[in-house]
Amino acid sequence: MTTREHELEDFKTQIALPDFCAAEGFEIDRKSTCRNSIAMKHPAGEKIVIGMGHDNHWIYFSVHDERNHGSIIDLVQHLHGCNLGEARKILRPWLPGGGAVPPLACTHTRLEPVTRDLLGVRARLAAMKTIPHNHAYLVGTRHIPAALLASDRLAGHVFTDDRGNAIFPHWNMDGMCGYEASNAGFKAFSPGGTKGFFGGRKQTGDTHLAIAESAIDALSYLALEGHDRMRVLSTGGALNPDQPALLRVAIENMPAGAKIVAAVDHDAGGDKLAEQIKEAFDAVARSDIAFKRHSPPTADQDWNNVLAASVSQPGPSPGPA
Repeated sequence: MTTREHELEDFKTQIALPDFCAAEGFEIDRKSTCRNSIAMKHPAGEKIVIGMGHDNHWIYFSVHDERNHGSIIDLVQHLHGCNLGEARKILRPWLPGGGAVPPLACTHTRLEPVTRDLLGVRARLAAMKTIPHNHAYLVGTRHIPAALLASDRLAGHVFTDDRGNAIFPHWNMDGMCGYEASNAGFKAFSPGGTKGFFGGRKQTGDTHLAIAESAIDALSYLALEGHDRMRVLSTGGALNPDQPALLRVAIENMPAGAKIVAAVDHDAGGDKLAEQIKEAFDAVARSDIAFKRHSPPTADQDWNNVLAASVSQPGPSPGPA
């Protein structure tokens, strides 16, 4: 005999939340969907990110309201403004044998497990906007050219939040995994996220891959060296245990004749990262690509210091972030 407690557990584990949401009028946002989370939006404006917890519970986070998250039961109560008893009545037909047939079967009936923290990070990022090309901090303070932010290389890869911070998403093999946030006097990595790599768009004909310690340094190096044929990655600081494998994949994906550049700071941290990049390069064991370290000529400088020094006249006054 099914107890009330067992029924609640069945709701959370046996009802595919994406299918239920499809019946409620939500549609999949494929731009924000990856193999262990699904973004769905409703014509009325609601947007959520769905995942499978390590306890096999379907879970979700609202993109627009950080207080709105939880299980399918929480979502039903939110959508219908009902109590737990009424939510039970809505969900019972969705249990196996209950008779509910979704109008749009989701292709991700099962997802790889994801932590609640990571799902929350993805929901926060989904609420952010593409950065304006005249962003006050990046253009006015960091001297990143507006034309670079508007280039095909970076379009849609840099964001801003409601505080005007510059946001640089990190990706790993499972999708978006965290983000660097930067502003005047502020630098942080997303709480609950993990470091992968920030990078611009890959383009046919790329001949260089430059790896920098921060997204700001990566953009500065692009501005100084030219971005027509250069891919960049930011490690977000010292490598974590998962990043060397990602680095090897990035190097392996470069075409024959490419050059791998450790575009690191001129300091002890840069020395260590350059060694790690060289180790990844050596592990790939390709004789058709080359490696070099390229650091600023002056000790204790990074590539944004070099970019700032190269700007003899201030650029146009940026508008509001």
